[in-house]
Amino acid sequence: MTRGQRDQLDLLRGTPDRFILRSLHFGLRHGHSMAHTIRLTSGDALRVDLGSLYPSLRRLERRGWVAADRGTSEHNRRARSYRLTRAGKRRLTAESSKWGLLTEAIARVMRPREEEG
Repeated sequence: MTRGQRDQLDLLRGTPDRFILRSLHFGLRHGHSMAHTIRLTSGDALRVDLGSLYPSLRRLERRGWVAADRGTSEHNRRARSYRLTRAGKRRLTAESSKWGLLTEAIARVMRPREEEG
């Protein structure tokens, strides 16, 4: 597998991380709120399972892209809220650019050409 192929595969694998980083762009959130934000902003088309959300959050935290704050939820329960770090904001900007290029390329491939008609 070439480096370019690995980069493309990593781009697809990192999709939930991008959704998480983007949901944190709107401010401090706890896990359920992030999942809800992703679902709502996608028009109910995308859902992030909580079983994959929290491992992703821990991975993003280890990379320094998100930081966790302990506090109390709106239901008066202990909760961790997450926020983007400066490094996370830079990463979100970089990933958004890559994502735009990928979705444009996919759209070109999937768009029927007149000669196929």
